[in-house]
Amino acid sequence: MNNKDCIFCKIVAGEIPCFKIYETENVLSFLDIGPVNKGHALIIPKSHYENIWDMPADLGKDIITAAQLAGDAIVKATGADGMNLLMNNNSAAGQLVFHAHFHLIPRFTGDGLKHWGQMEYDDMDEALALAQKIERMIT
Repeated sequence: MNNKDCIFCKIVAGEIPCFKIYETENVLSFLDIGPVNKGHALIIPKSHYENIWDMPADLGKDIITAAQLAGDAIVKATGADGMNLLMNNNSAAGQLVFHAHFHLIPRFTGDGLKHWGQMEYDDMDEALALAQKIERMIT
């Protein structure tokens, strides 16, 4: 299942080249052409899913295996001090290509990248009410 207008589907189909680092029957990992740090890679399912909610859960094993293998190799090849594994889902979260993908971003001590700030709940009752609401919505 592919989307003819999707850049990542075109990469999977071989219509657009990529710098491949890992591939299986279900996933492909390649260097991001606009890296946060050199060695920044993406892991994508070969089938088109818009975001994490569209992906079948059993694909998670392939994604985690790819993240472990490719992430370890990236750290070794770049001499990175750490690694971020993240996924943006929907525009509000920064998703630019609407084909599910995970970022492997090698991190270096002093690379200047900042983490997002943290908020606080007004009180523990607010946190408890939200946790209970979320729990009820899990199906």
